[in-house]
Amino acid sequence: MGIRDWFGPRRQKTQETAVQAPAVADKPKPIKVPDGALMSSRINPDSYVRVPVFSMPSPPPGVLPEGNDGMAMDSSLAGTNAWANGFAADGFWTEGITFLGYAYLSELAQRPEYRVISETIATEMTREWIEFTSSADDDDEKADRINELEEEFKRLDVAGMFARATEQDGFFGRGHIYIDTGDTDNPAELQLPIGDGWDAISKTKLSKKKIEALRTVEAVWCYPTSYNSNDPLKADWYRPGSWYVQAKIVNSSRLITLIGREVPDLLKPTYSFGGLSLSQMAKPYVDNWLQTRQSVNDIISAFSVFVLSTNLGESLQADGQQLFKRAELFNNLRDNRGLMMIDKDSEEFQNVSASLAGLSELQAQAQEHMASVSHIPTVKLLGIQPAGLNASSEDQMRVFYDYIHAYQEHLYRHPIRRLMGLIMISLWGEVDPAIDFKFKPLFSLDEKSAAEVEKLKAETDQILIDTGVLSPDESRKRVANDPGSDYASIDVDDVPELLDEEENGLAPKGGHPLPGIGEEDKDDSASNRLFGKAEAA
Repeated sequence: MGIRDWFGPRRQKTQETAVQAPAVADKPKPIKVPDGALMSSRINPDSYVRVPVFSMPSPPPGVLPEGNDGMAMDSSLAGTNAWANGFAADGFWTEGITFLGYAYLSELAQRPEYRVISETIATEMTREWIEFTSSADDDDEKADRINELEEEFKRLDVAGMFARATEQDGFFGRGHIYIDTGDTDNPAELQLPIGDGWDAISKTKLSKKKIEALRTVEAVWCYPTSYNSNDPLKADWYRPGSWYVQAKIVNSSRLITLIGREVPDLLKPTYSFGGLSLSQMAKPYVDNWLQTRQSVNDIISAFSVFVLSTNLGESLQADGQQLFKRAELFNNLRDNRGLMMIDKDSEEFQNVSASLAGLSELQAQAQEHMASVSHIPTVKLLGIQPAGLNASSEDQMRVFYDYIHAYQEHLYRHPIRRLMGLIMISLWGEVDPAIDFKFKPLFSLDEKSAAEVEKLKAETDQILIDTGVLSPDESRKRVANDPGSDYASIDVDDVPELLDEEENGLAPKGGHPLPGIGEEDKDDSASNRLFGKAEAA
């Protein structure tokens, strides 16, 4: 056999073996991710949205006069905005830290999560309202003026206007109350100031002149005109001297402007010289709550998943639609009385359920975070009572009322005093410096607690009288001057004759019966012993 003959058959046999060998099962091909898809997945859209934080506000049509493009962009302001935006471009654009715009804030005001926060604070700040006081020695001289001032405040609905303006401050960061002096249709007069209510300008403008009404104006319809951006040592630094209100120039003294949360000076032009709204402050927390609420709902809706283990390859090769029809048939007929039939050799059916433990706590925590930014207790904002043995929300409400009282002093004190001065000049032609006001306390005791307090006061008076620190007349005057007492209307000078009552067989309330009281026992009467007036004492 030659070499050619030897290698020839061997080569042929090898070829035949390769052809006749059993086919090896194809290995699953690995899934390849395109480079472009990988690069796209690395991009976080939120982190690449660069918002110009420091920009000029854009009012709706009609607010500014025709041909007016907006706030003056002098070189100082433009340079400041450019510098500030360059700083923000380094990475400070998270959480939407910029003015959201009045259109978007108006949309947020429709959601109860935002609306209830602003409404609750506005309602609590005006619920008990104010009480006029007098520092004069003789209060009777001021009583008539105080009553007249109260009636004028009711006519103008001052409490209602302040409540609405406070709501708008919560929604938009700025609230306005327009003082209508009858010059609304006089553009030239609207540009002139009316003073602060206690100066000569107010007396000149409003002496014996009736204030027609008070009206709230939303921030979107008011646009600042001019302001001092040159000298921060002056009182009008970054404070508009007048406002455009639907193309009318209105002096700032004719508008009571409420801004509860002022922004830094660099941001004031961006916020249209308003403040930070409660809606914008609460937005990150509300967004988390909405996402958590929806996620919990999704888990509850699909916490149980039925799994059918079958040969998907054969099912799809035979008739792919049969597999989906079978699944649809099961879903349509799924019920506690339903029946699922499977192949015992090639299929397996099981129910996979997600754990619902802890979902309520996670959802509650996300909801309670909204209360933290607004200073409102959960029992007031959400109606959630504290849990646990002897748990009470009384301390939380006291803290909340302390915050509201401090916020009243911060936001309302100066505007109400200015308005009070204007109204006094309108009524009497002058201001009365002896008349002032105070905010009524928000927290009140229940009947049982109030009775216990009155009892403690009475016992204290009795001890002070017995020890000679006070006289009965002084104690009686204290009771008459206590507005929370049930005896505040008594006549201090009309002192009951206890001796006459005892002679007629009546003993003082709380004292022991003293039978046989007569002329010879006057010096040892119950009234003398009660008030410590006996000669022996």
